[in-house]
Order: sequence, then structure tokens, then C-alpha cells
Amino acid sequence: MAERIGLLAGTVFYRKDYFAQAEKRTIDTKFGKAEVLLTDRWAYVPRHGLEGSVYVPAHRVNHAANITALKSIGVREVVGINSTGSLRPSLVPGSVVLPHDYISLACVPSICENEPMHITPHLSELVRVKLQAAAEKAGVPLVNGGVYWQNPGPRLETRSEILFQSHYADMVGMTLASEATISQELTLEYGSLCSVDNHGHGLSHTPLTAEEIMANAAANADKMWRIIQAYPELG
Repeated sequence: MAERIGLLAGTVFYRKDYFAQAEKRTIDTKFGKAEVLLTDRWAYVPRHGLEGSVYVPAHRVNHAANITALKSIGVREVVGINSTGSLRPSLVPGSVVLPHDYISLACVPSICENEPMHITPHLSELVRVKLQAAAEKAGVPLVNGGVYWQNPGPRLETRSEILFQSHYADMVGMTLASEATISQELTLEYGSLCSVDNHGHGLSHTPLTAEEIMANAAANADKMWRIIQAYPELG
């Protein structure tokens, strides 16, 4: 059997027929338990919990357990599907972005315990190239390149925070930097597809709501899924 690819996402793919018959496996790690849905090609971790279970907000996601679980079953490449807010009026909801870097000035989790571990953080060029090729194969327009700014959550950003962050980044979210860092600490190749689901607070003429973000994420899910389906075919 071909090597599985890790997939870290919300519940956006949970109802897809492709995962309907997936094997649900609970994997114990030294950092805690992780729930993984296994198919012949994918090892999918719904980072906010399985449907019907208690929702795990972004600031409580156990990234160390999730990614260690993927490593334990032989995964070497990981794709993150990350919901984001746009920091630029020109980057509209519905866009799909392939980020090339990230910023996180808040505390980022680490698996480092009693040994020195000073990674030089980056996003995997191997995974980025494959995602770009998969988007082309799937016929999904892609913004190739962008900087993701991670905030700890769970609250959204103030208008002033959005204005400040827009000088240095293109999107804002709550998960990518944590996933990318721990993946690299575990020597896994990690890349991300970012779904732009809203404009940041203050960039739109109407107040930002959680309902708007969820509706836009659902509308963008089909584009993300088409890219994901094309990715394994690239070998």
C-alpha cells in the first residue's frame, strides 16, 4: 500500500463520501490521544474533533498529539487546510491561497522537552509544489504565495490588530504556525492550503460574524476538496 498523506483540517471534509467508510482510529501518544480517519491514501485528523463530539476550539487543539499520531503511522507529508481571514481588501472571501511563510509572535507549542531543538521554521517546498500542481490539475484558481499571521484565539482580532498585521501578512488565522512548527520538529513535510473565508475586522462595511465565516468556509470547501483529491495522484 502506498504511503498515507497526513491531512489536518476542521470538519470541512467529514461528511464527504470519501471518508464515510474510513477507519476511525484512536491513537495514544505521550502528548495525549488523537482521533484519525484512515483511508488507503489519507490519514485525516479533524483538528476540532469528530462530528458529534465536543468541539475543540483553536486554542485548545492538541497539535503535539495530532501530529505525533500521524508520524507514528508512517506519514511523512502533511497538508493543512486552514480557514483564514483576509488582511487585504483585494484578497476576497472565496480565494484559495498557497502560503509561503508565516508569523506567530504568541506562544507556539513545541514537542521539545529536555533537549535543545532550534528549528529554522519554514513551509515545505515539496508539499507546496505538489499542492500547486494539484490545483492546476483540478482547475482551481490559486493565489501562489502569501504570509499567514497566527493569533492564539479563540477571539477574533480588533480593528487595530488587523491594521497592524496587514503591514506584514496577507491572512490571519489560529492554527497553521503551530502545525507547521511541530511538523518540522518531527521531521515531517508540512504545507498548507488556506481558505479565505472572511475579511478581517474593519475591512468590510458590515460587522463580522461567526455565521458569515462558517458559511463562506462551507462554500469554499468544494474547491479545497478538488485540490485534495488531485494531490495523491501526483505521487
